[in-house]
Amino acid sequence: MTLALDAAAQDLLFREARTANTFTDEPVTDEQIEAVYDLVKLAPTAFNQSPLRITLVRSEEARERLVRHLAEGNQAKTRTAPLTAVLSVDLDFHERLPELFPAFPGLKDAYFSELPAREQAGTLNASLQAGYFILGVRAAGLAAGPMTGFDAEGVNKEFFGDGKQKVLMVVNIGRPGADAFHPRAPRLAARDAVTTV
Repeated sequence: MTLALDAAAQDLLFREARTANTFTDEPVTDEQIEAVYDLVKLAPTAFNQSPLRITLVRSEEARERLVRHLAEGNQAKTRTAPLTAVLSVDLDFHERLPELFPAFPGLKDAYFSELPAREQAGTLNASLQAGYFILGVRAAGLAAGPMTGFDAEGVNKEFFGDGKQKVLMVVNIGRPGADAFHPRAPRLAARDAVTTV
């Protein structure tokens, strides 16, 4: 067998998993999200920097604060999703490096004392973790509806007014509802995407 993961797990995480656009009203619990995060935290990040932050939008008031910054096509599905997560990069992730990467005590100041370096490294590594977040949601038997159609400046002001975090994506989470999925679009074949040198 080429892959170690059995066919059912491959289907759950990849082949049958799709971006959901509608959801049932079954709630997503804090325990489910904690289980998802216990997988997400294992994503590879440079120096174990772990810059992803997850803001769970549960209250109607918070949801409306978010929805007004979303593209029109993303508003209705976000209003009806059982849970929405705002995934962001913590631009002060370096403050936790002495704890997260104790093998290099001076790392925080050596590489990440300047904001541009933190923003570049943090965005890349939080994006890696965001990919794991989507897989973690799928591993929990839930569907994810990741979106980048929003006013980032507006979301940042609304939820991260101190400027220490920047939104990466918004993800609706729940059990898929009626007509949740669009037809799968074509994907590149390995011969078109993989090069050996």
